[in-house]
Amino acid sequence: MKKFLLSIFSLMFSLVGLAQPPGNFPPPVQPDFANLNYAGDDLEAHTLDLYIPKDGNDKHKLIVVIYGSAWFGNNLKTAGYMGVGQPLTDAGFAVASINHRSSGDAKYPAQINDVKGAIRYLKANAEKLGIDTTFVGITGFSSGGHLSSMAGVTNGMKTRTVGATTIDIEGNVGGNLQHSSDVDAVVDWFGPVDMARMENCSTVKDANSPEAALIGGAPADNPELIALISPITYVSDSTAPILVIHGTTDNVVPFCQSQFFSQELAKAGKLEKLIAVENGQHGPITFNEDTFKEMVDFFTRQANK
Repeated sequence: MKKFLLSIFSLMFSLVGLAQPPGNFPPPVQPDFANLNYAGDDLEAHTLDLYIPKDGNDKHKLIVVIYGSAWFGNNLKTAGYMGVGQPLTDAGFAVASINHRSSGDAKYPAQINDVKGAIRYLKANAEKLGIDTTFVGITGFSSGGHLSSMAGVTNGMKTRTVGATTIDIEGNVGGNLQHSSDVDAVVDWFGPVDMARMENCSTVKDANSPEAALIGGAPADNPELIALISPITYVSDSTAPILVIHGTTDNVVPFCQSQFFSQELAKAGKLEKLIAVENGQHGPITFNEDTFKEMVDFFTRQANK
């Protein structure tokens, strides 16, 4: 657990550190719409920032970005944008970087309920925000990759049952239920997607793991919930096309997670491809010019279909 948290916080701090660039580098881009509350409450965890390309166009297709934090963070939307958002606005997409409730704020499925609530909010307010929601992509890294993947594999799904356990996938965060929370394409950056095989690629983590905090109990004692928090469980014909990117030497989320996920996506015809970054770590090396270009090109192709 300590090793996991140190790795996560190292990634988070390295991203946040970009807020004070050295020398003559420009300051980070400021959002065009800051701290929009998508739930109609006063929670900071229910806010998003929207970045609009400065290209003179009236509307832009949309990408939602989700930060990584092992589900422990509830206000890291700036780090999310700095992590993977800038190349997308540079390519002409509007980018909404969202907060969500942490595992300390509420247990799963609160986090995916928040993601879906944010998507519905953006669709409901598309006209005044200048976004074109005929295409909505979603991406995130680490636990943000998990939530992005979960959004992509649950298109059209309200609830899901495994054994005797049922969870509400859609939720009603912020209302706007007349709008769909479906997404059209996903880029998963090294997300944990098969919680039953997080430990040594074969079994569950222990009761001190981030996924234990997410469900409020030991994974070994909650196999149905472990299945229900794992995107791999949901892959179907309704799944959005997914591009998977993962470093081969990731010591936080094992590379086999993306291998397992990609195998299931391929069976369903939903895998764009798995990009294995040689010597890539949990962020460092895996985030690079080539992988950012792969992300942008994938979303551009999907948006233009």
